[in-house]
Amino acid sequence: MKIAVTSQGRELDSPVDPRFGRAAYILIVDSETLIIEVLDNQENVNSLKGAGIQAAASIHNKGAEVLLTGFCGPNAFKTLNAAGIKVASDASGTVREAVQSFLDGKLKFADKENVEGHW
Repeated sequence: MKIAVTSQGRELDSPVDPRFGRAAYILIVDSETLIIEVLDNQENVNSLKGAGIQAAASIHNKGAEVLLTGFCGPNAFKTLNAAGIKVASDASGTVREAVQSFLDGKLKFADKENVEGHW
């Protein structure tokens, strides 16, 4: 399974970035091999609007089935939901720890956004 995780860095031991749309990086992690693909999200970090929607499209295009993040706004959540990507909010620690927590069943799927939109 491909798991997208918002990250402050480019490695598995980087801290989880609590923001989704404006995260510095999004790591696409293969849950079986822990091989990662790094998505540089710098284009969205300073965008005026639509960062979450663009980030959602990026992870969908990479085949992610799950997103682990801290906070996900309403527009991003709707886009992810429409793409069939499940969201587990409240992820923390390193990317590696967040993935392991998810695989161990410690992170639950969200049924709605957990932060207000910017606009």
